[in-house]
This record gives sequence, C-alpha cells and structure tokens, in this order.
Amino acid sequence: MSMPSWNMLRSIQSADRVASHQVKPGTMRRILRFARPYRRDIVVFLIAVVVAAGIGVATPLLAGDVINTITRGGADAAGAVIRIALLIAGLAVADALLSLAQRWYSARIGEGIILDLRTRVYDHVQRMPLQFFTRTQTGALVSRLNNDVVGAQRAFTSTLSGVLSNVIQLVLTAVVMFSLSWPITVLSLLLLPVFIIPARRVGARLAEITRESYNLDAKMNATMTERFNVSGALLVKLFGRPDAEAARFGERAERVRDIGVQQAMFSRTFFVAMLLVASLAQALTYGLGGWLAVHGQVSAGTVVTLALLLTRLYGPLTALSNVRVDVMSALVSFDRVFEVLDLAPGIAERPDAAPIPPGAGRIEFRDVRFRYPSASEVSLATLEDVSTLDRTENTPVLHGVDFTVEPGQLVALVGPSGAGKSTISMLVSRIYDVTGGAVLVGGVDVRDTTLDSLRDTVGVVTQDSHLFHETIAENLRYARPGATEAEMWAALDGAQVGDLVRALPDGLETVVGERGYRFSGGEKQRIAIARLLLKQPSIVILDEATAHLDSESEAAVQRALSVALENRTALVIAHRLSTIREADQILVVDRGRVVERGTHDSLVAAGGLYADLYRTQFAAASPGSPPFTAEEVEILPVPASTVEP
Repeated sequence: MSMPSWNMLRSIQSADRVASHQVKPGTMRRILRFARPYRRDIVVFLIAVVVAAGIGVATPLLAGDVINTITRGGADAAGAVIRIALLIAGLAVADALLSLAQRWYSARIGEGIILDLRTRVYDHVQRMPLQFFTRTQTGALVSRLNNDVVGAQRAFTSTLSGVLSNVIQLVLTAVVMFSLSWPITVLSLLLLPVFIIPARRVGARLAEITRESYNLDAKMNATMTERFNVSGALLVKLFGRPDAEAARFGERAERVRDIGVQQAMFSRTFFVAMLLVASLAQALTYGLGGWLAVHGQVSAGTVVTLALLLTRLYGPLTALSNVRVDVMSALVSFDRVFEVLDLAPGIAERPDAAPIPPGAGRIEFRDVRFRYPSASEVSLATLEDVSTLDRTENTPVLHGVDFTVEPGQLVALVGPSGAGKSTISMLVSRIYDVTGGAVLVGGVDVRDTTLDSLRDTVGVVTQDSHLFHETIAENLRYARPGATEAEMWAALDGAQVGDLVRALPDGLETVVGERGYRFSGGEKQRIAIARLLLKQPSIVILDEATAHLDSESEAAVQRALSVALENRTALVIAHRLSTIREADQILVVDRGRVVERGTHDSLVAAGGLYADLYRTQFAAASPGSPPFTAEEVEILPVPASTVEP
C-alpha cells in the first residue's frame, strides 16, 4: 500500500470528527511558538522535501530520454544511454540520502515537539487542584498526553511535508505532462473522479466501523483495567462468577474480532480500488500514447515518461483533495492540548514569594471562609465525558474559622461527618486556597510563601497513605530525594517498621506493589510515617491516620506516630482518644464553624456538641470499665472523603 493512499484513507476517516470541531482563534500563533525552537530544522527539512519532489519528476523524464536515445540509434547512442543511466542512478542515490535526511529531521522535529508538549501538559496537570482529578476520567487525560500530542506533532512532519511535497510534485508533473501531450494527460485524468467519489463513500463507512471499534476497544480495556487492579480482582474473587465474567468479556472480544474483519476488508477494498484505477489510467496512457507513437505524433520515450509521471500524479491529487481535513486534524489535536493548558492551575506561586522561616511551627486561621470551586472552574466537559459542565457555584464549606496553634502544640479537630475538618487541614498544606480570610504558617500567609518551603514545613499522613508501585527506597526518597540509606533506615526504625523491612529478601529494594498492596494496612501506614519522618517537617497533620486498622496494627501505628509528633506542631483529625485527651486544645467543628474549643475535660463539662459526641460514641462502654483508655475506640469515625462538599 502506498503512503499517499493511506494518508487519504486516514483523512476520510477523520473528516466527520474535525468538521464538527471549531478551532479557537489564536491557535496558529501558539503552534508557531512551539515550532520556533526548531525553525532551522524545519527549513532544512522542507528544502529536502522540495529537492526530493524535483527528483521524483526528473527521473521519468530521464527514463523517456533513454527510450528515445535507443530508438534514434547512432554511433554515440550506447554512450548516451550509459550516461543517462548513471545520472538516474545518481538521482536514485541522492533521493535515498534525502529520504534518510527527511526522516531524521522529521523525527527530530516531531519527537522534540512531542517532548515539549508532553512535559508542558504533565507539569501543568500536576498543578491542577485536587477537585480536577476527582472529576476527570484518567483515561481521557492520558489520551491528551498520548494521542492528541502525537496528532499535534504530525502537523510539522507528515502534514506540512506532505502538503508541500504534493503541491510541488503535482505542479511540476502536470506542467511536464501537458507540455509533452495534453490529450493523453486530460484523458488519463478522466478516471480520477471514478476513484475519489466511491472512495469517499467507502471511507464514510470505514469511519463508522472505526469509531465502533474504538468504542468497543475502550469498553474492553476498561473492563480489563477494573478487573486487573488489586481492588477489582479482590471484588471479583469475592462476589464475581468467573464463567460469567469470561463470557461477558468474550462477547465484547468477539465483536472486536468481527469489526476487525470488516475494517480489514474495507481497507483492502479501498487500496485495491486505487491501484486498479491507477493501473487502468496507466494502461490508457500506454494504449493512446502507443497509438500516437505508431503514427509518429509522439515519441516512444514520451509515452514511457507520461506513463511513469501518471503514477506520480494520482497520489498528490488524491492527497491534496483532503488537505483541509489533514490540516484541521492537526489543528484539532493542538486545540485539545491547549484546552488543557488553558485551565487555570488551582495553586500558583507569586513572583515575590518568600520562604517560610526554617523550623516555623505556628499555624493561624484568620476569619477563613472557603467554598470548593465549581466544575466549570476546574474541569473540561471532554475530560468528564459530559455534554456541558455544571456551572452552579458550590455552597461555602467554611464560615469565618479562627484559631491558632502555637509551636509544639497538639490541636485536635473533631465533629460530625462533613463538618469541614479535612478541608481545614487541606488549607494548611495549600491543597486549596481560601476564598476569604487568611491561613498563616510561621507568620507568613501561605499564598505569599514559596511552595517548596511550605512542602518542607508541613507533613501530612492520611488514613490511606498512597505508595507508588516502586521500591520502598524510591517511595521514601519521594519525600527527600537526597536521603542516604542510613537516614532511610533511621526513619523506618522511628516508624516501627525497620525490622519488617530488614526481614525482606530485598530490603529497601523491595517493590511495594500497586498502591502498596503487598503490605498490610498497618505496615503501609508505618512506611508512610517513615516517609514523613524522613522529610522532617516542623508541622504534622494527621487526617484519620489510624482509621480502618485492626487493634494490633493501630497500636503499632500509634507508637510510630508518637515519634512523628515529638517536638512538632500537630493538627490531628479524629485521632485516638488517648491523643485527643492529651491535646493542648480541641476544636469542635460543625457546619463549617468552630462551635466549641477547650480541653477534653472542659468540653465534657460544658455539655455541648463534644459532650454529645462523647456520650454517643461511648454509651456502649461496659459498666465499671475505665472509659477512654488508649486502646479503646476512636472518638468518632469520620469518612475518608471530604474532598468535595
């Protein structure tokens, strides 16, 4: 199959998709900015394309000269034929070298643009607010980094070079053919509509089949992704029926097979039709040209030249008939990439940001108000797979929260589910920015400080601490890339998990598995605490750090936390009662407000919300047993997710 025919087929399949997409104004200017670092490479690349197109037209002319020289004869005919043959060979070598040069520059430009786009998008996505990730389909986002980025770079390689090469080759070929014999040229081109019109109909049907194939592949891949991750595999084993699962997957796989067969046959029909029409046109040229040559109206060499040039005329014509679709496809890909880049990051560092003083441990909330951003502020409809985004403004979550945590203090946040406790902790680490008031760390508004110094100052342990599918050492160094092995062992020992890691055959080089599932919940949590200890923050936030753990694991994690909290400022959410009783201050949060504050004893004596929670949670305590010991239940179970209101 030839490259022009494949490009045309791809264009026909893309026509419907790009026709419905409106490219935003200014897209071309942004594309040129990405191309600017490669402008010299692009110029050399285009020169190679132009020269190669000229060689493509020159070779048939020289082949015709060979035939004419042979038919004329003469004393010097043999030498002339050899000279022309050597020239053809030289052009062939030059064409081969130009082809290699084009491929090298094409790869250099294309891969460079892919690198620039991917790194730019990846860096930008990392700065998006957490709510962006709770709304976005991961597969759709990854597609922007893969399919659309590759589609975008095609504008500077296949599309740009194809258009320029085809235009030059078409103009040169047409001029030469008409100068040699315009009747043969016109007659040969009459077959072109016979190919293009049916090809478009075949392409439309092929586009439908391709879309269905993509949808079926996506569903099949989604099924495999859900069933093959650790959580999905466990659910299937507990509740699933293997035979039913296999049958369901088999039905989808069979449909993918059937679609694949149809796609293959339509594609082959397309290419066979093109080859057939081109062959018929060439046969027509030989027939008419041969008849004219016999009657002395044209030379035999002219007939051969026209036949060879004809093969170089159909390709550019068919490709250029869809040039608008090719260009639009590239623009659409760029537009979809820019669509992600245009999303405003949730957190931005100010140009004059100052670092937090080393060892700062004071936290202050001043009349803090907050609402979560709406979908239209943080997401895209195409990434959520919805027609339009919800533009309704979310209800405020926090209303005038004021409190201060002095250096070295332990302050506990308690209250009903959804009261706003986790939201408060996220504002300290600047996962979100306040919509009113201010949060200060070390006397500096977190919006005025550098993000690096804030990350170094504040460490967080959540109830389900995530571990990457890498080694223990790599997970630890994520908090402190330059940590030595001795420092990592010290952190693991402090987190009460050093002996466990030493007992593993690969020690620090043990791969933790997807999401750390090779370890129990308590072991994974202690590795996360070791990561925090390695970071050595002056402020620690514990958000349900011991939730969902059995008693033995919880006791081990508690011992690790006692090391983590030593000589540090701590903000604790729904922690063990022993920790809450020892807190310097307990803040009771309800409906986004701090409604009570004080020590455990004073709050119980006050008879307010804290006392109600106290009685509700421990009404079942056995008579005569000392209430609220270190090994008893938590003060209240708070759900893991309070990311959104």
